[in-house]
Amino acid sequence: MKKLFFSLFWFIFVSTISAQKNIILLIGDGMGTTQFFTLIEAKKDNAIEQFTHVGFQKTSSANAFVTESAAAATALATGKKTNNNYVSIDPETKQPLKTLVQLGNAKGLSTGVVVTCDITHATPAAFLAHSIHRRNYEDIAESMLNTHPTLFIGGGRDRFEKRKDNRSLSDSLKKQGFQVLYTLDDILKTQNPKVAGLLFDVHPESMVNGRGEFLKPASEKAIELLNQNSKGFFLMIESSQIDWICHDNRFDDLIPELIDFDNTIHAVLDFAKKDGNTLVIVTGDHETGGLSVLKRQEDVMFSRFTTFDHSPVMVPVFAFGPGAETFSGIYENTEIQKKIRKLLDL
Repeated sequence: MKKLFFSLFWFIFVSTISAQKNIILLIGDGMGTTQFFTLIEAKKDNAIEQFTHVGFQKTSSANAFVTESAAAATALATGKKTNNNYVSIDPETKQPLKTLVQLGNAKGLSTGVVVTCDITHATPAAFLAHSIHRRNYEDIAESMLNTHPTLFIGGGRDRFEKRKDNRSLSDSLKKQGFQVLYTLDDILKTQNPKVAGLLFDVHPESMVNGRGEFLKPASEKAIELLNQNSKGFFLMIESSQIDWICHDNRFDDLIPELIDFDNTIHAVLDFAKKDGNTLVIVTGDHETGGLSVLKRQEDVMFSRFTTFDHSPVMVPVFAFGPGAETFSGIYENTEIQKKIRKLLDL
């Protein structure tokens, strides 16, 4: 009886301390409550309704009621608010802020970023680099050499190989041990987790313009490669172009991007359910377009945008897996990074 009690206690203790081995953060750029509602209505087998806990984050930046993507992503990546257009830079000292990628690396975790945009664009840049302005794309690419993620996959090849200074940062990446790969097929074939996936000159196409299935297989491969590390991993996945479509108020073009994002969330949830030690978080960085859904007639939704810019409304946070309950409630966007740090003991 004593042995049985000790074994049970030890099992519970070990399970508890190893519960959050991996965390996958998925960001739908520009997704507020109405964009998530649109996804749920557009796709009946959506992944969003499988999440067990829901919270809300407030998105204002350090110097503006209405944030933009670099400041919002900085809050998610560093746990500190910064000024609009700053990329993981302290708004007062102008010094670099440690990102989840850097903190994960220091802990011995594998770290990665997969996006449907230029990898030096605002959201991925905030996790991978530091810059005083989000449009310093070539400087951001160079800064990525110093944060040492395990892998990154997206566009932005020109920022590394067709630079104004005529340097090839891809050569520098290779010297750091990265495989620099240019096609999704090559990424899907590799077993080397240290991957710099530069698949597009700048941005990939949108779904309506023929991007096809990219985010889901790239994310699945990233998980496979990062999961080789027995200590665990942190992965950020962004569906980047939802924001751009909402800026243009193109509701019909929005739905294919939302469905593509949802297919990726499904794949991540499938992994998390089998793994048992993976926390999945889905959120937006801010809302774009001030979207309202007015009515539905059969399969047609009628909508209205109220702005071509971002709006300041709260953004939902969905969580599934060990530690999901900590994401319930209403809090500042900086709390998401702090919760992740605590769960991963970073």
